[in-house]
Amino acid sequence: MGSPSNRQSTVCTVLRRHGGPEVVIAPGEPVVIIGEKINPTGKKQFAAELRRGELARVRQWTREQTSAGAGVIDVNVGTDGVDEVALLAAAVRAAMESTDLPLSIDTGNPKAMEAALAVYQGKAILNSTTGERRALEAVLPLAVRYGAAVIGLCYDEEGISPDPMRRLAVAEKIVNHAVAAGMQLDDVILDPLAVPVATDTRAAAVTIETVRLIRQHLGTNITLGVSNTSFGLPDRLAINLAMLVIAIAAGVTCPITDPTRPEVMKAVLACDLLAGRDEMATRWLGYFRRSTQGEHSGNEPQ
Repeated sequence: MGSPSNRQSTVCTVLRRHGGPEVVIAPGEPVVIIGEKINPTGKKQFAAELRRGELARVRQWTREQTSAGAGVIDVNVGTDGVDEVALLAAAVRAAMESTDLPLSIDTGNPKAMEAALAVYQGKAILNSTTGERRALEAVLPLAVRYGAAVIGLCYDEEGISPDPMRRLAVAEKIVNHAVAAGMQLDDVILDPLAVPVATDTRAAAVTIETVRLIRQHLGTNITLGVSNTSFGLPDRLAINLAMLVIAIAAGVTCPITDPTRPEVMKAVLACDLLAGRDEMATRWLGYFRRSTQGEHSGNEPQ
């Protein structure tokens, strides 16, 4: 697969909806936010709406996250009492009607994943596979058949390891299987896994070290669901923001987070500015111009 430095300089995930903007995820490029809001976990009202087949909130959150600055919209409708195969395809259609951004199809159900891919127009992200053989054998052929990128979670049949080197080994296994299946390294995005620090004091440090190891040894794009870090603790936003900044500095290129929180967008844009990924502070200044216009029009700044 070449030397780590060569991989770092060449890996580039390019996503595009038919007729939409090209979204480039790569080390050295501005951070791309994968918008996390369309997920019923911990959202009782949204889960109830999904059970009734109501998708208005999917459309609303898609529009809001697009306006706020997301680069990709994650779509997850997995909850008790729904036909996920039919519902995920319907939710993907609803999201496509509400944005021209690429989508991340988020499910552990391969049948639902394929149903959503069948109606999707463009190049999607499949969220996700793991290092488990059954998951790799189910998801990777779909990624190849539909030309999608895939997120690989760094655990396998042995579970989530507390050892960063073990997580790296799982990551390498995912990469090797993906390449053997016919995928390009560009289209493998690894997730080193954020675990709540409330239950394991070393959890965040292990995750960050895994990010560094993946960047050094594999060179792929890296995502992370940063909000998992703060479960069970007060002032979760402060913890999440700190984790987000540290993770980006370590090598995360496309975090899964909520772009509608102004604090999140400011943190991401500041990281890009300070890392030299925002020439002449264009994106930073543009964000504040838009925020000021929103204030003047009586709208909440995005």
